[in-house]
Amino acid sequence: MNIAIIFASGKGTRFGAEIPKQFLKINGKPILIHTLELFQYHNNIDKIYIATLNEYIDYVEKLCKYYGISKLAAIVEGGETAQDSIYNALKCAQSQNSEDSIVLIHDGVRPFVSSDVITKNIEGVRKNGNAITCVPAYETILISNNGEKIDDVTRRKETFVGQAPQSFYLKDIVEAHEKIQQRPQRYQDMVDACTIFRTLGKDVYLVEGNRGNIKVTTPEDVYVFKAFLQYSENEQTFGLGKTNNIGIPYSGVEDGGI
Repeated sequence: MNIAIIFASGKGTRFGAEIPKQFLKINGKPILIHTLELFQYHNNIDKIYIATLNEYIDYVEKLCKYYGISKLAAIVEGGETAQDSIYNALKCAQSQNSEDSIVLIHDGVRPFVSSDVITKNIEGVRKNGNAITCVPAYETILISNNGEKIDDVTRRKETFVGQAPQSFYLKDIVEAHEKIQQRPQRYQDMVDACTIFRTLGKDVYLVEGNRGNIKVTTPEDVYVFKAFLQYSENEQTFGLGKTNNIGIPYSGVEDGGI
């Protein structure tokens, strides 16, 4: 069983919109739906679990029904932190599936992961036990402890930018979360599943992502989002295939008015 865990519990405080950014409509469709369709139309994904804000659970359910997200297995309430929310979804998945299922943890506002990257994540877990999507860093990464003075300069060829999905066997990632929860500081400084695994001293393995796999975090990212969508439409218009290298499937689903 291959399961997508979609985190959509962010409040979007950095974005500054009146509603959480995952529900903003781009080209008539919420960002969250753009993301969910990547997994809905991937042949190797069997189920989708979503963690979202309690007050938006009914709305997400209506969105999924309207846009035909038939692989939806459950929508769970988010927690105090992003990792709490993901844990809630993982526990729900664990109660309904075998522990050797593969789970792909993905941001609800990262709508451009390509189909082949999803496939490589599944293959990576089967090969190494986990898979962390990343791309080589094109810019120099600087280390500063106080945000003023540069303490170290990394070697560019050894640096990568982490993306999503981050993928694991269900049993392993649930167990890792529960070990972290036993610490007095719990999820403090735990930015993602990769950080959780490395904090516990576990090996994690890279799979190469696609450069267009952006996370919509700021208003400026919306313009990038729209540019990628335009690129996708141009590819479709000129008959360059049913999928593209920035991760947008051509589903044929018309944008609607929910």
